[in-house]
Amino acid sequence: MIKKVQLPLQTLNLVVGFMVWVIISSLLPFISEDIAIPHEKLALLTAIPVVLGSVLRIPLGYYANIIGARMVFLLSFVVLLFPVYYLSEANSYGDLVIGGLLLGVGGAVFSVGVTSLPKYFPKEKHGLVNGVYGVGNIGTAISTFAAPIVATHFGWSITIKSYLVLLLFFALLNFFFGDRHERKVKEPIINQIKGVYKNYKLWFFSLFYFITFGSFVAFTVYLPNFLVSEFDLQKVDAGMRTAGFIAVATFIRPLGGWLGDKFKPLFLLMGVFSIYTFAAIILAFSPSMSLYTVGCILIAISAGIGNGVIFKLVPLYFNKQAGIVNGIVSMMGGLGGFFPPLMLASIHSITGHYAIGFMLLSEVALASLILVIWMYYQDRLIKANSI
Repeated sequence: MIKKVQLPLQTLNLVVGFMVWVIISSLLPFISEDIAIPHEKLALLTAIPVVLGSVLRIPLGYYANIIGARMVFLLSFVVLLFPVYYLSEANSYGDLVIGGLLLGVGGAVFSVGVTSLPKYFPKEKHGLVNGVYGVGNIGTAISTFAAPIVATHFGWSITIKSYLVLLLFFALLNFFFGDRHERKVKEPIINQIKGVYKNYKLWFFSLFYFITFGSFVAFTVYLPNFLVSEFDLQKVDAGMRTAGFIAVATFIRPLGGWLGDKFKPLFLLMGVFSIYTFAAIILAFSPSMSLYTVGCILIAISAGIGNGVIFKLVPLYFNKQAGIVNGIVSMMGGLGGFFPPLMLASIHSITGHYAIGFMLLSEVALASLILVIWMYYQDRLIKANSI
């Protein structure tokens, strides 16, 4: 019974973690009415939770193997109680920075499930399982959509405090329903890192996830304020549109994992980065709201499929070191969400528009497409020589 509930339980854990992770970006239009935030520091503030949420993915993925997902999730939710309460009482930019940094624990829990859940399923289902778990990304959409509506009626401070109840509830759920007997792996982290860091596939997968998940996170934290400032949308309208972007990227992720189980993952990534290249070019030309929406939807579709496919590739190439590799790859994906908002803000302050930033995204996607094609034909060459 306990083993059967791990997939839904850990997926819901991820929903909650990601809901907490994006509290600041979801409520920034409301918070900025009460707390003076320098315009040039808005992007930094929304990107700050991404830092710890990225770096902590390595140790959390590692400790998911050492002490089990149950304890890592439970402890993470207890730790998150402190920054959430602190943020609800914030009255300065410094308070937002401190609380926002610690919110990163919510984003870091991602590596726990992708390390733990494959233990309960056969290899041919790992892509789908990790894809279903990735639906937990919808937590960012829930916060982005619901938090502004609640804040409109009750204020942003009470809205943030409501997350405390959610965190306590899920800490208890993990205490009672988490798997106390999960299979453990106790190889020292240094040995695991030594076994993978020279493998070029690790860094290629990290780059691919840097783009796919990074753009998902970057658009999630940047769009609410961007749509208000660039297109003069209402705050709730901007939140709903951002939630739509997140929903598309999230719900298509299991499809990416399933496709990765059924077809050649590298071949699928070729299509993903082709779409990315095209969509980013659309966004670079500062189009109307309708064309901008088309570009964002294309990014969401390719990000969702790409995220699902990449975590089919990791256990395929790194069966024995999946925990540490999942941590490194997912960390790079998180960092991929940290840099673009800062880069876009800097480019806008210099040029007055975002065209160069989006063109850079298209060029990096094109470079990734070339690398995927090279990997695909390298694999075919190796198989041909081994026959």
